[in-house]
Amino acid sequence: LHALYAAIWRGSYPALVTQPAMSRDLFYSSYLQTYLQRDVRDLARVGDETAFLRFVRAAAARTAQLLNIADLARDADVAPNTAKSWLSILEASGIVSLLQPWHTNITKRLVKTPKLHLVDTGLAASLLRLDAAALLRDRALLGQLLQTFVLQELRRQADVQDGAVSFHHFRDKDGVEVDIVVERGAFELAGVEVKAAASVTEADFRGLRKLQ
Repeated sequence: LHALYAAIWRGSYPALVTQPAMSRDLFYSSYLQTYLQRDVRDLARVGDETAFLRFVRAAAARTAQLLNIADLARDADVAPNTAKSWLSILEASGIVSLLQPWHTNITKRLVKTPKLHLVDTGLAASLLRLDAAALLRDRALLGQLLQTFVLQELRRQADVQDGAVSFHHFRDKDGVEVDIVVERGAFELAGVEVKAAASVTEADFRGLRKLQ
């Protein structure tokens, strides 16, 4: 388990994976300065760098959660329209991804709330200033990052598969959820539930049964 949590904390950017001796902290510090705080900021025409970084950190804290633009805007102390614009820039820049909802009705997928995921758990942990020990102590955040990590790994595997594979999440009107729904073609569907717990309970299967 500690090896898994260390991988979540270190992240999956190629330079960090292929060069184990590389300083993880130095890598993310440079990444934030050169990419997020300069290139993406300029692309988004950000006037207040502090507010932009605060917004990115608020997004990191909400990885694997339902997207709520109003909450993100409030935490960053910016207008909702600004938050929506910045989120669009982060998505286009490959910093965050939106996991769209799954529904049998294609039209309903377009109006339901997506889940927000950072594309890398190491970047999320760095933005939140978490060391490996702090990550282990924060069980709620660990669960979020574990879910994001699993989604990342599934997407990597899908990239080398034949046929189009799409990823979604499932949530019904009663709040019953499945973390990740994998869809291939019109008839292949799989639900994936992610838990940062040592034991499995009957309640853990509630969402999967509902999806089935």
